[in-house]
Amino acid sequence: PYSKRAPERTCRVLSIQSHVVRGYVGNKSASFPLQVLGFEVDSINSVQFSNHTGYAHWKGQVLTAEELNVLYEGIKLNKVNLYDYILTGYSRDTSFLETVVDIIQELKKINPNLVYVCDPVMGDHGAMYVPENLLPVYKDKVVPLADILTPNQFEAELLTGRKITTEEDAIEVMDLLHKMGPETVVLTSTDLPSKRGDQFLVALGSQKIAKPDGTNSNQKICMDIPKVDAVFVGTGDLFAAMMLAWTHHHPKDLKMACEKTLSVMHHVIKRTIKYANGRKAGPGKRPSPAQLELRMVQSKADIENPAIVVEAKVLHKSSH
Repeated sequence: PYSKRAPERTCRVLSIQSHVVRGYVGNKSASFPLQVLGFEVDSINSVQFSNHTGYAHWKGQVLTAEELNVLYEGIKLNKVNLYDYILTGYSRDTSFLETVVDIIQELKKINPNLVYVCDPVMGDHGAMYVPENLLPVYKDKVVPLADILTPNQFEAELLTGRKITTEEDAIEVMDLLHKMGPETVVLTSTDLPSKRGDQFLVALGSQKIAKPDGTNSNQKICMDIPKVDAVFVGTGDLFAAMMLAWTHHHPKDLKMACEKTLSVMHHVIKRTIKYANGRKAGPGKRPSPAQLELRMVQSKADIENPAIVVEAKVLHKSSH
C-alpha cells in the first residue's frame, strides 16, 4: 500500500581519508560499510595510492591543502554542502589538517546538528608515525570540534599528556578528553590486562550526554576483544565508520553501538584470517599483505546485521 509518510531522510557523510586502488584502507574501508547501512558517502581522497604502504611497493599522489579547498569550493558552489556527519582519519600534513578544520567549522555553522567523528591517527605502541607538529593541531583545533573520538591508548595519552596504566587512569583520560570537546570517546585498544586472560585486548568507552534539564548522563563501558595473530590494515578506519553508523542507530546507547561495531570488526577479521590462512604458501609462512586485505564485500551480511559476539560491560552509569 502507498504510504503518505515521508521516507526517513538519508544521512549524508563527508569522509576525508586516503584512497587505495587495490585493497581496503581509509575511504575504501569506510565507504562500503556505511553505504550498506544506508548512508550516502561523499568521499574526498586525501591520497590516491596503488595500495597501502605495508606492501613491498606503492605509488601514488597526495592531495594538497589547496586541492582539498578547490574540491570543497565546487561542492559549496552547487549548494550541496549540507552534511549530517563528517568522518576523518589519517592525515600527515598540518596545512591539510588545518584546511579540514576550516571545512568542519563551516559545515557545523550550516548544520549545527552535524556530528564529527574523528579518528586522531598519530601512532601506536609508543611511537608516532606522523610528524610531531600534528599533535598541537589535533589537541587545540581538531579534538575540540569532534563529537565522537576514537583514539588508541597511545593517542589518548598524547592528547591528554597522561599515562594509562590502570582502568582508573583510562577513565580519567576519557574524562579529560570529554572536557576537550567530544561527548563520546572510545579507547579502541589499550595495554590494560583483561580479566579473561592475555588472549584479549581491552577497549573502553565513555559517553556524556547533556540532558534537557542541564544535567549530564554518563555511561562508561569496557570490552574484551579477542586477539588475532596477524597485522591488519584498515581496521581502525572500519572501526570509526562503524561507530558513526551504530551511534546513529543507537544514539543514547553506547554499549549497544560498541557491541555492534566490535562484532562487525570480529566477523570481518575472522573471515579475512580464514581466507588468508587458506591461501598462504605452507605451514609457518605468514600470509602476504595482499592476502590479508579485509574481506569487506564478502562480509556484507555481517555488516548489515552483526551477530553480537563481543559484549560490553557497563562500568558505571550516572546522572549529575
